[in-house]
Amino acid sequence: MSAAGSEAGLMQAMVPIFAVIAIYNRVYSIRGLIEFRYAATRLLFALLVSAFLFIFLLFYLKPDIGPLRGEYSLAVMAVFLSMLGVRGIIALYVAKVLGGRVQNRLVIDDGGPEIVLEKAFRIEVDPDFAIQASSDPERLDALGRNMRSMDRVIVSCLNGRRAAWTKILRAAGVEGEILSETLNELGVLDLVRENNMAFLVVSSGPLGLRSRLIKRSMDLLIGVMTLTILAPVMMIVALAIKLEDGGPFLFVQPRIGHGNRIFKMLKFRSMKVETSDIDGSRSTTPNDARVTKVGKIIRATSIDELPQLFNVLLGEMSLVGPRPHALGSLASDKLFWEIDGEYWQRHALKPGMTGLAQIRGHRGPTDTESQLTNRLQFDLEYIRDWSPWLDLKILVATLWVLVPERP
Repeated sequence: MSAAGSEAGLMQAMVPIFAVIAIYNRVYSIRGLIEFRYAATRLLFALLVSAFLFIFLLFYLKPDIGPLRGEYSLAVMAVFLSMLGVRGIIALYVAKVLGGRVQNRLVIDDGGPEIVLEKAFRIEVDPDFAIQASSDPERLDALGRNMRSMDRVIVSCLNGRRAAWTKILRAAGVEGEILSETLNELGVLDLVRENNMAFLVVSSGPLGLRSRLIKRSMDLLIGVMTLTILAPVMMIVALAIKLEDGGPFLFVQPRIGHGNRIFKMLKFRSMKVETSDIDGSRSTTPNDARVTKVGKIIRATSIDELPQLFNVLLGEMSLVGPRPHALGSLASDKLFWEIDGEYWQRHALKPGMTGLAQIRGHRGPTDTESQLTNRLQFDLEYIRDWSPWLDLKILVATLWVLVPERP
């Protein structure tokens, strides 16, 4: 075989590699057809990974590949641009010709809770429709015509009519779903069947295994680098605290962490030993007499928070996350969890040295109920929208607001 034929054969080997990675990475998913940006990022990732794997194979199979580096790089770039162009055409077609709809969804309103689904077909039926349809072929025919070509049929009905609708949907041979108001109130995520028993999944960790590995890797990498760089500063601060009054340089306080579990959070001691607030029931105020001279400096610069890097390395905290609160923290003379029923949900992720609430301007004491609820909403937003890029954005923004806060 000629050299050119050998190179062409090797290039063809990249096609199945890309196909597997692209399918696994959901390049060809429904969302990939609807959202151009989503498709473009997934496509780029799949192409880069497959290209690197291909280069790895060439390293062992064809050591003299060096002169082809330029051609190969141009080929990968050309493939990406051409595939991106095709994706753009598909996105325009879906948006203009199909009206943004790649799945046909039918919502049947039978007196149940309102279902809000964008671009879904809708019909409304009489209250006795489901009960009478089993003995009325004409009703079933009319419904069947509406169900034709539907990918999903979703029924919103009262509890007493669920069984009747279940029979109708199964007989129609469609992907049928029934909205349950009760299950909606519970926030059910999924249904699991095992040993002839059905279990409702009502909770799930906010991050999958891959996301947890990425977040933990970032914590360890950035945490070790930061600790190494700031070690001299931390030693000087510890010595200054010790020389001022002879007390311990660390302040250890129980805080509520991941999974509502209590852990011991580390800080440089900024208050006098005899007035240290272990339960955190009293917020620090300007010109607080409890704060030492060194304490005023390290609190103003947030240097007192640096020992929490050890909490991060131990896995008790993360660099970014909802700030951990002390057990006795109060707002308007109420414990935090007495103010908002969603408070405990902020502990679905590890607490952070800084967080979304802090870079949005919610720093310092939490004296009023509104201050707590505002921070809580940002914490829940962070948990819902987490990504590695969001963590990096928060870390960079934190530098502009002088590092994390003290709750």
